[in-house]
Order: sequence, then C-alpha cells, then structure tokens
Amino acid sequence: MSTTGQGIGYTGEDKVEEYISAHIDAESSLLSGIYRETNLRLLNPRMASGHIQGRLLRMLVSMIRPALVLEVGTFTGYATLCMAEGLPDGGVIHTIEIDDELEDFIRKGFDRSPLSDRIRLHIGDALKIVPELGLMFDMIFLDGDKTQYPEYYRILMDYLKPGGYMIADNTLWDGHVVDSAYDKDPQTIGVRRFNDMVQADERTEVAMIPIRDGLTIIRKIEN
Repeated sequence: MSTTGQGIGYTGEDKVEEYISAHIDAESSLLSGIYRETNLRLLNPRMASGHIQGRLLRMLVSMIRPALVLEVGTFTGYATLCMAEGLPDGGVIHTIEIDDELEDFIRKGFDRSPLSDRIRLHIGDALKIVPELGLMFDMIFLDGDKTQYPEYYRILMDYLKPGGYMIADNTLWDGHVVDSAYDKDPQTIGVRRFNDMVQADERTEVAMIPIRDGLTIIRKIEN
C-alpha cells in the first residue's frame, strides 16, 4: 500500500513518470477505471499500486510463473488484477484485506475481470488467515500494515516455498528509513526492522528497487 508520491529522488518526477507510462504496456480499461474510482471515492488513494508498478508486478509474475500467490493488503485490488494477468494457466492468487469496508469495492472490480476465477479474496487478519489456509506459496506480495512488517516476515516466510519469492512494497517509505526525524514513527520503525531482518536472514537473496516507494525482491534460497 504505497502511501506516498509516485517516486522519490527525481527532478521533474511527474514528467519522468509520464514518459515511463508512455513507453510501457498500457493499462486495461478495467485497471484505469479502478484507479480512477479509487482516487474519487477513497481516502489515501495512493495506496493503489498504479500503472508503472502494476506493469512491473505483472512482469515479475510472468517471469516467476507461480502456481500459488499470496497477497497481503488487497486495498482496491489493482495490484491483484495486475498479478493475475501474469499467472500461468491454473495459477491462483489468495489476497487478504483486513478492512472489511473495502470488500464491496474490491469484489466489484474482480467481478468485472475475466481473470476473477484466478483470485480468492479473504477479509481479515493475514496473520490468522494464512496459517488456516495451510498452503505453501511460490510468491508472496507484501503490502499490508507497515507496523506489522516484521511479524509478517517472521510468519510468512514459513509459508513460502524454497526457491520462492517475496516482494515487499514501501520498503523505502518515502525516504523516511534514512531520516532521523522519523525515528519514533511506528510505521518507519516497522519498515526499518523489516529491512534489517531481511538483510540479516541467511535464507535469502535480496534486491531493492527504488521504484515509487521502494520495492524489495526476496528469494528464499532452496535447501
């Protein structure tokens, strides 16, 4: 759930984003409609992934070819639908949203998609739902409550297959991770702790991409 602007560190970043958007695959009318409705109807619309990150997520799924994907933090379903586009035949996404007031909005978008049969929506706390599912995932997209990121990591890595990938959003947190002014901010603390845990974990290979609010790609090393 990206809560910041469309990137950090650029001069004239809006123009850069416009240029990038014009030189990548276009978003579908369904996705552009969901993004527009998100901005019109909901608070914190920047939590939606958006065109550029959405195309990257689709590409990553196409490359990884996961049979089972877990998403923590559905919000309005934009990223979910992008990842569904990249799934191989028979692939399924289990997506979890804790805010039950978003359920109708989410289902409306999913019901309009020809890929809805690839998506399983769960409403509730991911830390309780994932163990109940009893599934092992090929890929996890983490985009939930930033204060919970360390706990998500601790729990979810047990449900990620060896050789699988966890992709975590907002890991630069609008640059707050390197700004001492945010040392007491609970969300910043959560993201910093998560980043430290990932870096220190000998089970993983890690890359961090400064797209939007920071995207970390974590590969769980095979035994």
